[in-house]
Amino acid sequence: MQRIDLNCDMGESFGAYTIGMDPVVMKFITSANIACGWHAGDPLVMGRTVQMAAENGVGIGAHPGYPDLIGFGRRNMDCTADEVRHYVVYQIGALQAFCRVQGVNLRHVKPHGALYLTAVDNEMVARAVAEAIVSVDPDLMYVALAGAKGELMTRIGREVGLKVVYEAFPDRAYTPEGNLVSRRLPGAVIQDPAEVSERALRMAKENKIIAVDGTPISIEAQTLCVHGDTPTAVKLVESIRHALEGDGVTVAPMGSDGPDTKPTTWV
Repeated sequence: MQRIDLNCDMGESFGAYTIGMDPVVMKFITSANIACGWHAGDPLVMGRTVQMAAENGVGIGAHPGYPDLIGFGRRNMDCTADEVRHYVVYQIGALQAFCRVQGVNLRHVKPHGALYLTAVDNEMVARAVAEAIVSVDPDLMYVALAGAKGELMTRIGREVGLKVVYEAFPDRAYTPEGNLVSRRLPGAVIQDPAEVSERALRMAKENKIIAVDGTPISIEAQTLCVHGDTPTAVKLVESIRHALEGDGVTVAPMGSDGPDTKPTTWV
């Protein structure tokens, strides 16, 4: 049976500012990456989002980022390995506390924004993130970029003993090298539900991404991400869910069939 996880970055509202449509999106996803208050979110938002995920049977993950609230964590920062480790430990611990209040387990960690993209190519950052995760809880799954560009994150994650889950992005454009196109460039974020659901189905069924120049990129995705702050997020995630299930793909929380030592049980 083919199966795949559908995740979304959530809990990104802050104070009086509302970002995303989390209550509606939550009904279509199987895993939530919840902001931990540094690039987005605050204690009230974190608590509400964890509760909402628990009520909907959605797997919960921490989404730690750089301490860059004004830049939404999408600007790179020149941090030492110790700083990165402590930043990630701090944020995982905060969300883990809210999970304990709700009587649910924190299941995975997915770095956010610039921290994620830096870990793709920077061994120091990739290792600091992985070491932070395993120091808090070695049973947490580590979400890493699918494809050849994610090999560094995957290798280091496995070296420290983490279960790695490969992620692809139906709503983001890819370069021929397998990188995500910079959000500063036009067309980097894809908002058309029909196009995004077609891309998701190709990622799941054919293990391929089509780059901006038409180049096919081979991947092995175990989870697909939709960004909650995209204006059409609800339509995107609903169309992806219907497309996958309509083509016989089971949508289930990441790791629900075991660790990544048995990747053939996933799409």
